[in-house]
Amino acid sequence: MFSTANSSRVTAVCMVAMMMMMMMMMTEAAAMLKGGGQSRHSVKTHRKTSDGAVVETVPLQLDTNFLVPSRPIRPLENISISPWTYNISHDESLFPPTLSEARCLLDGCLDSEGQEDLSLKSRPIMRQVMLLRRVRSTGAGPGAEHGYHFRLESRLIAVGCTCVRPIVQRQD
Repeated sequence: MFSTANSSRVTAVCMVAMMMMMMMMMTEAAAMLKGGGQSRHSVKTHRKTSDGAVVETVPLQLDTNFLVPSRPIRPLENISISPWTYNISHDESLFPPTLSEARCLLDGCLDSEGQEDLSLKSRPIMRQVMLLRRVRSTGAGPGAEHGYHFRLESRLIAVGCTCVRPIVQRQD
């Protein structure tokens, strides 16, 4: 397909193009750092704790433009046959700082006349959520921003209530 001479020329052209692209990328990165801009890929830092575990710190940038806008929805907690209410907690060291957790209002469930039927049971619907906790960094050096980092946490919270049949095990 290519002769040896043409193959060498193609290889040389490709090498020159790659070198030019690398120079452009390096120039752009230097300009961003000089101008105080943020690069797309933040620098990771590693350190060892007193027990020898390696901790990796990654800067976190949240873009609020990508949050889903809230829209009014029908309040299910008031029309459910297993009604619930929300307990709202606020903690500034968490992201998100406000959490709503459901609490079932009845032991049983409502029947078609609106009376509590104890043959059914109201139970919470549990969901695992991921949270970020703001933690003060220990041994933060002069280069550490504000001396804080975020730790990912998992929490199991009730998001609503539902009706279930109670489990009855007969013993002989």
